[in-house]
Amino acid sequence: MKNPVLLDNISHKDLRIITRRGAEWGDAQMSCIATPDEFRRLQVHYPIVFQKNSDGQMQPLALLGLQEGQNLFLGPEGWTVPYLPLAMQREPFMIGVNEDELRMLVDMASPRIGQGAEGEAVFLPQGGSTEFLEHANSVLKALHEGLQATPAFVEALLAHDLLEPFVLDVERPDGSHGRLVGLHTIHEERLAALDEKTVGLLHQADYLLPIYMAIASMSNLHNLIRLQLAREA
Repeated sequence: MKNPVLLDNISHKDLRIITRRGAEWGDAQMSCIATPDEFRRLQVHYPIVFQKNSDGQMQPLALLGLQEGQNLFLGPEGWTVPYLPLAMQREPFMIGVNEDELRMLVDMASPRIGQGAEGEAVFLPQGGSTEFLEHANSVLKALHEGLQATPAFVEALLAHDLLEPFVLDVERPDGSHGRLVGLHTIHEERLAALDEKTVGLLHQADYLLPIYMAIASMSNLHNLIRLQLAREA
């Protein structure tokens, strides 16, 4: 159960955040929210897929594992690839909105809340923000702006019927199968068949780059399967 509270330099003057990566700090997640502005960085390591959220809206995700509670990018020394998705970087901070004013919240129930001198300090002794907090604020800002722009991007994909469902089957050495369903990806044939005017409109909206980055990212599914089979071996 989350416990988000407004961050301030009085109540949280001694607050410290654990920055190590591992399941014990909440990183054992199968996927995380992704935004189109981030696709270029994500596609280097992670498959970018689309899935309906709890509100029934299609949402892009970075796929981290092939089953719930699994993150195949976690190893004994922490995260195994250089780039962490913004949605993972921002923990335990989040943005709250009060009368159109953005406020920084912290989840005091997060396992990342340090005890004593453990973790990175959030505030300086005199009350100012540390470099760590400034970075966390920039991550939140980038994530918030990306999430604000995501619905229009997804709407454009749906308007041109550019999303298609896919099923991922994983065959294990013993002959058994694992199956991942409920995800969508870019329909490449329909994208290629778009007329010049539509392609131009997508380009003007800065949507072509994230579309092609999402397509390119699907090659990372093979690596996820490899990591899954190696973990099960």
